[in-house]
Amino acid sequence: MTRLIAPAVIAAGLVLALSSCTNPYDPGQRAVGGGLLGAGTGAAIGGAVGGGRGAGLGAAIGGATGAATGLATTPPPPPPPQGYGYGPGYGGYGYPPPPPPRY
Repeated sequence: MTRLIAPAVIAAGLVLALSSCTNPYDPGQRAVGGGLLGAGTGAAIGGAVGGGRGAGLGAAIGGATGAATGLATTPPPPPPPQGYGYGPGYGGYGYPPPPPPRY
């Protein structure tokens, strides 16, 4: 039993580490991520309920549903920051831009 725990913990850690490398505001990445999660979950449930054939059908249905859900729930990106040094008319670090050169 302990021989199975260590690889499962390592695999879960790798999955969590890779899942943090995505852009939550990109519809394509959310569709792919949702499809992969849905396919994995569908295969697990379908395999438990219907065996090998159920796993394939569950993966297909779960993948399609997960991809559609991931695409449909993509949030809009946040607005750019407007705080200290970022507002219009400032050259950075909170100071106004230098005057234009006189020729």
